[in-house]
Amino acid sequence: MYEAVTATPDGESTVRRFAATAARQGFEGIVVRNADAADPALDAAAVREAHDVDAVDATAVVADDPTEASGPLSEARRAHTLLCVRGGTPKLNRFAAEEERVDVLTKPMAGRGDVNHVIARAAADHDVRVEFDFGRVLRASGGPRVQALRGLRKLRELVEQYDVPYVVSGSPTSHLELRAPRELRALGEAVGFDAAQVETGLAEWGVLAERNRHRRSADFIAPGLERGRHEQER
Repeated sequence: MYEAVTATPDGESTVRRFAATAARQGFEGIVVRNADAADPALDAAAVREAHDVDAVDATAVVADDPTEASGPLSEARRAHTLLCVRGGTPKLNRFAAEEERVDVLTKPMAGRGDVNHVIARAAADHDVRVEFDFGRVLRASGGPRVQALRGLRKLRELVEQYDVPYVVSGSPTSHLELRAPRELRALGEAVGFDAAQVETGLAEWGVLAERNRHRRSADFIAPGLERGRHEQER
């Protein structure tokens, strides 16, 4: 299982501090959402050697509207293992759900964000994961927490109805905000998930990373088409 984190300078903890804490809590890896800006720079091999944790480089495209978001996608897709688009409005959510270069639509229910049947179907058709962001439920209180729970329940119903692929995260920006898988499973039950569904969402980050690393390898040509031994020996 993996957790998706935001490291310094956008967050409060370094990648290594996140990795050390994640290892103690039973995670196999972390996804660094801001790997392009992380300080110090992400060194996945060093993290693996020091903490036996996989560190996945990712980036999140943040924009106010789809027109602004579409420009950086191609470069970001080439540069990073995982490509996310931060949602938060119906237009941005739909844009990300319909874009096959995108791996994950993050924070779809944040701000003025909403997901309807059109967006859910688009995400399923284009193999875009939607994120169940437990962060606001973990760290908010009162009305904002109630609103976040309501959004998660609505999203869960749509994901189940349209068989939408998904990931789960507590979206920590500090190693002190990391919650162990068992805690996230317990929270998921409050939203209507069972333990296995939450574990699937946490593991899906790693599934995506493995798939994309393979696609970026020299042996990969296109989905379903790879270099054979005779081609490698030329």
